[in-house]
Amino acid sequence: MAMDHDHGQHHGEHAGEPHAEHHGEHVASSEASHEHEHAGGGAGGINRMAASATLHCLTGCAIGEILGLVIGTAIGLSSLWTVVLAVGLAFLFGYALSTLPLLKAGLSLGTALGVVLAADTLSIATMELVDNGVMALIPGAMDAGLVNPVFWIGMMIALTVAFFAAYPVNRVLLQRGKGHALTHQYHHGAQPAVGARRFIPDLSSGFLVGVIVSFMLGGLLVAAAATLGGGMGTHG
Repeated sequence: MAMDHDHGQHHGEHAGEPHAEHHGEHVASSEASHEHEHAGGGAGGINRMAASATLHCLTGCAIGEILGLVIGTAIGLSSLWTVVLAVGLAFLFGYALSTLPLLKAGLSLGTALGVVLAADTLSIATMELVDNGVMALIPGAMDAGLVNPVFWIGMMIALTVAFFAAYPVNRVLLQRGKGHALTHQYHHGAQPAVGARRFIPDLSSGFLVGVIVSFMLGGLLVAAAATLGGGMGTHG
């Protein structure tokens, strides 16, 4: 009986305690893995999230600015008010592109707008400040007009610089659990969209890049054609 008791005690030491220790290590490892996943999968994940967030802002800014310039030119606004309109629309479209995924995830419009305002304002503001600053530094770009290639080339340069200026801002915000980290928590584990939310488009980073490039190249080609056509007409 004593031998059986000793054997049971010995078995408990070798089977119970190591098992408990192994279980504790497994739980700690699982928690660390969860924190790693929550942070976006490490540095690579944060970089991808920062790039995606910046592309959303960039697309919205590009669409808003061009639309603002078109409207301002069409209704005869001064250069100052045209820029004000363009910046306002840039914020509007930038917010809109970030709001759509939240609406698809099931948030109400008011809640989604509150999250986006807190997440994107600094990024869009940085982008607009840099974008307009670069355009102002390029000779003739601000006053070139939509049918002048100088405007589109200047816009391409300005948006590229603005992207690289806003990217580190978004990355730092993500590392601190702010910026697009506020919206990411609603995307992660969201239920499948039902009802009208099914028709809200999923705008991937690749799609946004395609939109920006197509938008810029299309404008440049139209402007170049108009300039060449005008030059040939004058020559004739």
